[in-house]
Amino acid sequence: MYLSDSMEIGCISVSHKKADLKRLESVWINDYSEFAKRILSNPSISECAFILTCNRFEVYIAGRDIEKCLLNLAKSLGVEDVAEILIGESCLEHILRVASGLESMIVGEDQILGQVKHFYSICKEIGCVGVFLDRVFSKAIQVGKRVRKETNINKGSVSIGSAAVELAEKVLGDLRGKKVLLIGAGEMGTLVAKAIAGKDVEAILIANRTYTKAEELAKEIGGIAVRFDKLEDYLKICDIVISATAAPHPVITKKAVEKAMKDRDNLVIIDIALPRDVEEGVKDIKGVKLFTIDDLREISEENLKRRLEEAKRAERIVKEEVEHLKTLLKDLKARMAIASMYKSAEAVKREEIKELYNKLVAKYDVGEEVLELLEAFANSLIKKFLRKPTVRLIEAARNGKPYVINAVEYLFGDDVSKVETEKVEKGQFEESF
Repeated sequence: MYLSDSMEIGCISVSHKKADLKRLESVWINDYSEFAKRILSNPSISECAFILTCNRFEVYIAGRDIEKCLLNLAKSLGVEDVAEILIGESCLEHILRVASGLESMIVGEDQILGQVKHFYSICKEIGCVGVFLDRVFSKAIQVGKRVRKETNINKGSVSIGSAAVELAEKVLGDLRGKKVLLIGAGEMGTLVAKAIAGKDVEAILIANRTYTKAEELAKEIGGIAVRFDKLEDYLKICDIVISATAAPHPVITKKAVEKAMKDRDNLVIIDIALPRDVEEGVKDIKGVKLFTIDDLREISEENLKRRLEEAKRAERIVKEEVEHLKTLLKDLKARMAIASMYKSAEAVKREEIKELYNKLVAKYDVGEEVLELLEAFANSLIKKFLRKPTVRLIEAARNGKPYVINAVEYLFGDDVSKVETEKVEKGQFEESF
């Protein structure tokens, strides 16, 4: 969908679908302003915006010859082999899908919507977002909220780490006030720690063979690092134990758990390590509920299946909203052309009023009070004269006749100013003339 023959919207997407972590790291940017200036230095590009996450790097642009601009950008970044380039309607649908969580590695995850908002705000602050991308990103955020409100796409954990926390909640009813012992501060342990950090637990104790790693993770999530060689002591005081080490042998023995259970009645142990961290015999100890990665896989698969069902509903919402966005952009393009038309009329009006006023002063010696009458008459004449062309331009935009809008832009010339653009966005173009 082209906004006109001269204005398009498109994006370049480098994501987890094709690019590994190294490739994503290679396009990471730290100076957002400088990056925006670099993109806008191309005279064909009038607006730009970008999104950066741990598994996504995307640049959106509005202007002319968009496909060529995006291909050149991909080459300059060295990612042409892993980049996806989307133009027009495909781009519009993509950003709505991204904000809705449909393009995420974990379908329906909530974090991406916050990230889209964050970078939209940054790009507006930098000043690289104009009227078109502003409308597109505003719609994407609105659709992301609608999808999460009207579907359950973000309900239920789908990673093993978050599923472990979800399982603990199901078993205990609530984690509030509970003490959690997390064994292992690697990748999986970190996922578990971050999932627990959002719960109202009394304490998160983190044990790792390398104590400094336990300290780093504890500092990151507000936990407490404990010594690995003191595990037996902490088994006695914690309500939940989640183990996720890379050890080649069990780190929690039946003997150690039996000792811990002498002074207590219940203990939940969740073993998400491969190979297992907990001796199999632990499950036979009275009062112990032992779960393994197989139990969690089942939870994750069920949740993912439910999310994928909800994703179908989300996709229907996105399809509907894309059509609405296309109409909004068509109207916006028409209003920009209308603003140019009124701006041109305003310039002529001011010259003619000045000339007529000078003649009236010379011939009839009128005072300045007549200026108000001349202004009102000219405004009324312009509005009445341009009302029909205004309606016809909006009709042309909605009926797929961009050449009509292009003709008006060609005839009435200059680009509208930022102030006029803001009035156009609010539909106030007539009131400003």
